[in-house]
Amino acid sequence: MNTRHQIDTALFNCAFQSLPPLFCEQTPACGLILGSGWSDALDPEEVLARLSYSEIPGLGAGSVIGHSGELLLCTISGCRIVAFCGRRHWYEGAGWTPVALPVELLRRLGCQNLLITNAAGGINPTFTPGAVMAIRDHLNFTGLSPLIGPVIPGWGTRFPDQTTLYSQHLRHHLATAANSINLHLNEGVYVYAAGPTFETPAEIRAYAALGADAVGMSTVPEAMIANAAGLAVAAISCITNMAAGVSASALTHNEVIEEMERVKPRLSALIKTFINQL
Repeated sequence: MNTRHQIDTALFNCAFQSLPPLFCEQTPACGLILGSGWSDALDPEEVLARLSYSEIPGLGAGSVIGHSGELLLCTISGCRIVAFCGRRHWYEGAGWTPVALPVELLRRLGCQNLLITNAAGGINPTFTPGAVMAIRDHLNFTGLSPLIGPVIPGWGTRFPDQTTLYSQHLRHHLATAANSINLHLNEGVYVYAAGPTFETPAEIRAYAALGADAVGMSTVPEAMIANAAGLAVAAISCITNMAAGVSASALTHNEVIEEMERVKPRLSALIKTFINQL
């Protein structure tokens, strides 16, 4: 078996010990894992502590534009929040350990709620760039799973149920938050692609036929781990471009970052209002 499919659990203790003591003084109300461009939408009232990913064993600096690579302990809407500003991806080639580590650190800090965000390509033809979608369910045809290997203590049973992986309770809070700021919040199915290439038009047509509304290269692995570990999970996609074959133009990562910058105020308001609902 390719050992990259297995997580180096020895690094979990080292990573946890690298956190400043302030992180452990109080259980956070929510953990955030922020995708491309989403870190700029974070508007904390107070930053209590910060740590570069390069200072966290097993996590390390990322290689993708739009991921700032910083861990924050902060307050938002009066609540204590631990925010991973940027994520690591499977396609970066470092294996599952840096992808899994944020979820494991949140679990060790006692976090019960996790909000995951991403920038995604729109498959649903009713979407336009700037649309926001709460993930109701996902598709994963990659053959990849961060749970391959020995069962990790704290991550539940060998065969975790995924029927309600994305918490209906937290989705209700997202819908209430969106309504209060007059933001139209879609719900839909996200399909996970391993990347780092954008998908082909034929792949997008196949995903559409199977009921997918948006596509991206993240989120699903973290959601699978968090669900197995007993955290309540919510996830949001910001549609930054229409997917291949839906869009008439070539796809670029710069387009993703530019659209995230344009909609940043709406995303910031959604995060704040959602946390206020907890």
